[in-house]
Amino acid sequence: MNDRMFDTPVFVNDGNSLIKEIACLEDALEFLYEWPRNRRGVIYDTALRACQRAFDSNYPLSAARQAFAGFARSVQILEEISTPLPWMAAKTGQRGGLAT
Repeated sequence: MNDRMFDTPVFVNDGNSLIKEIACLEDALEFLYEWPRNRRGVIYDTALRACQRAFDSNYPLSAARQAFAGFARSVQILEEISTPLPWMAAKTGQRGGLAT
């Protein structure tokens, strides 16, 4: 298992009416690197620095997740998910694979 997985994912709206699940440090860094330069600011810088420190050292992963979630909240893209999304809920009695 990836030791850089967040305890709980952060869900963000990507601006195209899609909700992205940010489940690990690599997801957070990729999202931050792709964030438009003209929309970056102090909170962005703090989140990026926290995620980079967690990636490069033993900086707490929980602190990086919290910084990323704070950034998402500040730019109003944080999605509070209170119920499981369809792809998160397992259907009982089904094993997956191809239908026969």
